[in-house]
Amino acid sequence: MSYTTQKQVTGSFDDVVERTIDALEDEGFGVLCDIDVRATFAEKLDEEFRNYRILGACNPQLAYQGLEAEIELGALLPCNVVVYEADDGDVVVSAVDPEQLVGITDNPELDSISEDVAGRFERVLDAL
Repeated sequence: MSYTTQKQVTGSFDDVVERTIDALEDEGFGVLCDIDVRATFAEKLDEEFRNYRILGACNPQLAYQGLEAEIELGALLPCNVVVYEADDGDVVVSAVDPEQLVGITDNPELDSISEDVAGRFERVLDAL
């Protein structure tokens, strides 16, 4: 069972990162954190790694609703979207499947929220 939704995207790595951030904003998400995995591994481990960014995306209204229904949900937030270079050099954008993620809470109050987020992530990927 897959825990992400992904799409190969045409363009340079940096361009795809910017387009992904813009598409997330269009769907009401802010990027709370932007982790440059390649730079971190180079600095902390002196290791080379492919271009790889983790974008911590959050829609404040949906996060509020989710935390109202399940206070421990914060351990699963923000929702991560990754942009990376595949082995063949293509750029891939991959978003966590919020229905899979929230499913571990076994709280039906979160179902409509996770469905909403899933739809928004689908539109983000379609926009790329």
